Amino acid sequence: MASNERPLSEVRFLTVAEVASLMRVSKMTVYRLVHNGDLPAIRVGRSFRVPEQAVHDYLRDSFVATA
Repeated sequence: MASNERPLSEVRFLTVAEVASLMRVSKMTVYRLVHNGDLPAIRVGRSFRVPEQAVHDYLRDSFVATA
């Protein structure tokens, strides 16, 4: 296990609806990010779960400073 990885039992997974609410976008936008590979997710049955840290990483890496 890499030094920055947490044990799986400590990882918090979010639903697509929770991610959409957190990011203030539509669920379709979250599905698009997942399907494009921009946001990692696991499939559970017919739904997706996104690691909470992945959402924070995505938002941090997508931040654009304006002048």
